[in-house]
Amino acid sequence: MRKTAGVIALGAALTLSSVVGTGATGVANAEPAQPRSLYPASALVLTYGEGEDSGSTPVRRAVTLSCKPTPTGTHPTPDQACAELRSVDGAFRELTARTEPGRACTREWRPVTVTAQGVWDGRRVWYEHTFANPCFKNAVEGQVFDF
Repeated sequence: MRKTAGVIALGAALTLSSVVGTGATGVANAEPAQPRSLYPASALVLTYGEGEDSGSTPVRRAVTLSCKPTPTGTHPTPDQACAELRSVDGAFRELTARTEPGRACTREWRPVTVTAQGVWDGRRVWYEHTFANPCFKNAVEGQVFDF
């Protein structure tokens, strides 16, 4: 019995050393990770909250938006939102600067904040914009922050 236990222990030690040796060699010869998709990542979470900044504002509404390979997510109009983002190459600042001509809003201070965070075309993005009130937010042309 003792002789058998010694042989098993020796066999286990030899097997372990060969596995460790192979593992070290295997790591050195490992191929780089290949992307699982032909498209760069594009997945966003868009939020809307009533307040001056995203740090102190409770989120009232949040939607997801993914634009590649096809527009999807919980955004109510993902096709249009993705088309708008593509037209400005993901520059959210350009989107929130577009306002409908002739739109009149009161000057009351009742701020609302929108954010976009995630990945756009393989780049990490974080965007935040505060509007003076809901009217100014709704005056922005487009669908990206219309949810």
